[in-house]
Amino acid sequence: MSEIYQDEKTQEWFFPEHAYILSETDARGVILYANDLFCEIAGYTQEEIIGQPHNIIRYPDMPRIAFQGLWDDIQTKGFWTGIVKNLRKDGGYYWVDATALRKIGANGEVTYLSIRRSPARSVVNSCISLYADLKSKE
Repeated sequence: MSEIYQDEKTQEWFFPEHAYILSETDARGVILYANDLFCEIAGYTQEEIIGQPHNIIRYPDMPRIAFQGLWDDIQTKGFWTGIVKNLRKDGGYYWVDATALRKIGANGEVTYLSIRRSPARSVVNSCISLYADLKSKE
């Protein structure tokens, strides 16, 4: 893979615009599946990430209200979209344009799928100030 790279001046990491980060969790948020790009950009091996809570990649400066909106939308609409700053194992970070979907299996089992792409820089720049403002009000 190795099309990911770190900005030389910051802790920010990037991945290709054409690529998708994919993961699936159980109803409690425990990771059941993570594709190779998820592992590479987050800095974990498959063995390290499977079985971990998905919030292992939650960056500390993400406002809680963003995730409240995620869960509210998933419960009412069945999906959510938004921009998220994620934490790497090494303390770095990467931004994603995420879509999360609720999936109900034939047996009624609920899982959640997350499909992430590289966001436009202009959107990330808008989120940086918005999220800082929201976080300061927590």
